[in-house]
Amino acid sequence: MRSGFIAVIGKANAGKSTLINVMVGEKVSIVSPKPQTTRNSILGVLNKDAAQLVFVDTPGIYKSSNELTDMMLKTTEDAAKDVDLILFVHDGHGGVSESDIALMKKYLSGAAPMIIAYTKIDIMPRENIAQDVKTLYENGIDCDIFPVSARKYINVKKLEKALEEQLPEGEKVIGEDIVSDKSEKFMVAEIMREKVLLKFDEEIPHGVAILINKFERRDNGTYEINLDIICEKANHKSILIGKQGRAIKEVSSFAREGMEKFLGAKVFLTTYVRVEENWRSRPGLIKEFFIS
Repeated sequence: MRSGFIAVIGKANAGKSTLINVMVGEKVSIVSPKPQTTRNSILGVLNKDAAQLVFVDTPGIYKSSNELTDMMLKTTEDAAKDVDLILFVHDGHGGVSESDIALMKKYLSGAAPMIIAYTKIDIMPRENIAQDVKTLYENGIDCDIFPVSARKYINVKKLEKALEEQLPEGEKVIGEDIVSDKSEKFMVAEIMREKVLLKFDEEIPHGVAILINKFERRDNGTYEINLDIICEKANHKSILIGKQGRAIKEVSSFAREGMEKFLGAKVFLTTYVRVEENWRSRPGLIKEFFIS
């Protein structure tokens, strides 16, 4: 039996959360086209016959600009410590830059061994793959590199096997029935945030948070959930609500379906939109809006 913790690290939008969700077989991390989608280290657990792979998802790495991004960068740095292996996820579709190489070298120099998942190969010219891999090796990136597509499930099994082989021998470190270390309340908030990001795309910047006011399971098994969607500007609130409330009704319906699928029960969802100007630069509010 092999088991251990794997920190999943890479730049924003490299495909980290998508890859974890595919490998674990459950949705444990939200996915959208926007940077900063992942804000907390979310544990995903893959149980195999002879191995247990415990993934620690991290926020995407990008230039710090406020208190929130500072916190997210620290989360990534902390996740890279005290793990058995680092899975560095690189967006192959974006090519290879000097900053990519520098970042890989930074984590390659740590105590934990590293494997690179070169992602999104289904949407790029195949000849670019070999050239990029050659460039990485020529620049001192001396570790295994796996070109993969999570969306098309290309080489994912090979990557899983390589990760498994790098882990130390030992008993399982997480209960076999656990898929994620996050609470249902946390995951419900993440589902709501994902649907907002997906629906409004470029209309609303990624400065959106979800605050759960009420999360209660009734005697008949249904859930009553009351939450606030936090945005930073009054005009963002108008966009979120939409004409005659149509936008908020649509995104709430979309989110409720996701919550019901996740919880396996009927959900009665009430949503409000609230403005907190520049909340991403206010440590007190950041702490309030992050639940576990």
